[in-house]
Amino acid sequence: MGRPRTVDHPDLPGHVTGIDKQPVEGPLRISAPGPKGVGGSGVAGDAVCNKQHHGGDDQAVYAVAREDLDGWERELDRTLPNGAFGENLTTEGLDVSGALIGERWRIGADVVLEVTCGRIPCLNFQVHLGERGWVKRFTRKGAPGAYLRVVEPGEIRAGDPVEIVHRPDHEVTVALQFRAVMTERALLPRLLAARDALHPEALKEAEKYVAKYGGGERQTGG
Repeated sequence: MGRPRTVDHPDLPGHVTGIDKQPVEGPLRISAPGPKGVGGSGVAGDAVCNKQHHGGDDQAVYAVAREDLDGWERELDRTLPNGAFGENLTTEGLDVSGALIGERWRIGADVVLEVTCGRIPCLNFQVHLGERGWVKRFTRKGAPGAYLRVVEPGEIRAGDPVEIVHRPDHEVTVALQFRAVMTERALLPRLLAARDALHPEALKEAEKYVAKYGGGERQTGG
């Protein structure tokens, strides 16, 4: 979880952020925080300082696979502790970016979360890591981790098991959604197969594309 801190950087002067997540053992209360712009984190006590772009029911919890952090450690030749990407959950043995939109995870005894979309990298993320060109590099990798909404609230602790309790009947993964929104917009129509669980902003992008270009053939300007 993160506490508010002020960033001392020329690109973000006076910017207050909660991206610097530090490990805690718990128990931590997980619950739906409310709509975007009003609600913050789904993790009690975790700071969301820019509610225009972060937090809210459809981005209540952010998860990153430890295996992805390990891969970045090798590429960047530096240590990346759990929470380094600003994630609330660092998982092991779970293909987070390969999760299906609408996939549901039970964590511990009570909490159930539902996958909604991938993380969109921003300047704050780049400044936090201190890696030049990080937004572009992270985007090229295409393994963004997953945002989740809270279906069933409760408490979680470090070390709790994660069980996939529902996998929807489509093939729209977090990685596909991320590519469609960020780099390959001709993929946007495919996201509509996951419309019931898809993050509303991604759904809007897909519907807008289909209304303009139709069902998925790449068009000039698409």
